[in-house]
Amino acid sequence: MNYKSVKGTADILPAPAGSIELRQAMESISQDVFQRFGYREVRTPIIEERSLFVKSIGEETDIVTKEMFSFKDRGEREIVLRPEGTAPIVRAYLEANLHKTDAFQKFYYIGPMFRAERPQAGRMRQFHQIGAEAIGSGLPEIDAEIIRLLAALLDAMKIRGYKIRINNLGCKDDKAGLSKTLRTILDKEKNALCDDCKKRLDKNPLRVLDCKNESCRTMVRSVFKSVKFLCENCEGHFKKVLACLDDLNIKYELDPFIVRGLDYYTQTVFEVTHPELGSQDALGAGGRYDNLISDMGGPELGAAGFALGVERILIVAAKQEAAAYPDDKKVIYIATMGEAAKKKGFGLLDSLRGGKWEKKMSFDMDYENKSLKAQMREADKLGAKLVLIIGDDEIAKGEVMLRDMMTKEQQSVKFDDVARTIKGKI
Repeated sequence: MNYKSVKGTADILPAPAGSIELRQAMESISQDVFQRFGYREVRTPIIEERSLFVKSIGEETDIVTKEMFSFKDRGEREIVLRPEGTAPIVRAYLEANLHKTDAFQKFYYIGPMFRAERPQAGRMRQFHQIGAEAIGSGLPEIDAEIIRLLAALLDAMKIRGYKIRINNLGCKDDKAGLSKTLRTILDKEKNALCDDCKKRLDKNPLRVLDCKNESCRTMVRSVFKSVKFLCENCEGHFKKVLACLDDLNIKYELDPFIVRGLDYYTQTVFEVTHPELGSQDALGAGGRYDNLISDMGGPELGAAGFALGVERILIVAAKQEAAAYPDDKKVIYIATMGEAAKKKGFGLLDSLRGGKWEKKMSFDMDYENKSLKAQMREADKLGAKLVLIIGDDEIAKGEVMLRDMMTKEQQSVKFDDVARTIKGKI
């Protein structure tokens, strides 16, 4: 029997078959940017109780009604594979009582999420996100910092041509007023809506604005342009957010149709899109969620965050030829001829791996009894900067032949001086 990966999932392999090195580079870049912004990593379980997402995301959202992988465990509990990262982080924040010790916290996460969608480019059933959450502040500066952080990540990943689109949903009362207005406007065109949107119009009209059905999107945009619904406080907050972004020279577009597909969002919401992705053009999205902490049993605290789709970033990076992030790892390869040389090389390899190195290093050798010529090809394939060649003559002289793979120059080096010589050449 030939086993294959489950539909909608994919193995992430080393190059040339896969892209694990690129993903590792993206993660390393992200970790550096997060550190500069003062965010610390959090890792939550990939399984959570279903009620967590019903409560936080919303019972009528597509994620809950259509897309979650759910099952009952042996204790008859309703368990799901996490479809997004915000709710689990808020759950962890409250479970660890962080709100009682130091309420303001800034977190980031990198990891897999799961949604039972129809697999397509950039939308797998197991996908990966890079995200951030700032919990404990209602200040507009946090909204601006979150958006600036998102832009900084994309810039560091060499993604060009993305657009940031922003809207404001207001507070809970403002959202209720907007929903009422939308129901009144769209009810006249109800027959033109898809079956899902007809249900949404009755239960949660804001979801209609988030429909991916092109006919619904076209109709909604023809009858709904914008409406003044923000209270004075929310309008003032949004103006401060935009002023902060202007001060930071962050380019953005105002878009009244951005509502996000999750019910917990309030006030500032945003999406970052890219034309290389076609109709499903979102690279990532986020916003403020000031009611989520209290809705989950915690105090009333402001919060904001975002998530970027790794697979979608990879699609854009490949099309922009930005996929080859610089790899500062130095590869040293040991090529041997004969059993005695192999034994000596194996010992030298272990010694080098255990040494102290200021730079990122990788040491390797042949384990397939290849010819010297084949070993040199392998070293070149691995991107080795230096190759240490050992044969019977080198053992007799107590030295290795060190070859620079760029200049093709060679020199004899005593075994005791190998590490020092390598450090001088990298």
